[in-house]
Amino acid sequence: MTNVNVTTSPSSALSRHLPLAGATNFRDLGGYATQDGHIVRWRRLFRSDHLAGLTTEDRAVLTALGLNRVCDFRGVSERAELVCSLPEATVHSLAIEPTVVQGMKALLDAGESVTAALTVDLMKQTYRDFVIANSSRFADLFAYLLEDDSPLVFHCTAGKDRTGFAAALILSALGASRDVVLKDYLLTNTHYQMPERTTVALSQDVLNVLWRVQEGFLEAAFDAVDTEFGGVERYLKNQLGLDASRLQRLRELYLQKI
Repeated sequence: MTNVNVTTSPSSALSRHLPLAGATNFRDLGGYATQDGHIVRWRRLFRSDHLAGLTTEDRAVLTALGLNRVCDFRGVSERAELVCSLPEATVHSLAIEPTVVQGMKALLDAGESVTAALTVDLMKQTYRDFVIANSSRFADLFAYLLEDDSPLVFHCTAGKDRTGFAAALILSALGASRDVVLKDYLLTNTHYQMPERTTVALSQDVLNVLWRVQEGFLEAAFDAVDTEFGGVERYLKNQLGLDASRLQRLRELYLQKI
């Protein structure tokens, strides 16, 4: 992979990863370079794991950022179990129900074994499903992004899969290269701390696949974009509603000249 220019702006002193006590994967999309000489504006677009564990100090940090919009990709049960702890923010549910752990549980209940290789296959299928079955949720995300440029965070449970694909779509729409998109995606492996316990008894090898990200997962999604919808540009336009004027508006809101 080629070296990625993150930013040449004085804003490079800003931290991409916000070290919150109650969310380990809270990150800023700001500073990434696009292919036409812009960077993503800092402190406007954030991605994260769930926000149910935020401390008082965490909330003060996010309030100081002016963060008042939340897009939550978690399913119904996930949201009910771990309620967002940003009471002053407007939370928009863009529910994509989880499938991987549920599929594993079904296999175990049937007496079958779950291996790391099988988990990789399940993860890749999940990413294909983001594209084929859940485009409307990502279209809704872009509709919220286009309302105004007030700070917004989008998240799921771990902030790595549903959130990871959403971030990849946003950066792609803003004109970032695939290398930049992948760099941001893989940062989850640096920052996210997997839970100590899971609801299903799994080997450590399987957990390492389940709670981390791999380049092949994201590639599976983009392969589906290419195969099913004719490429990213057509997918953004025809499935996510980003025609030329809306795409231009998105870039006006969230990009700045280097």
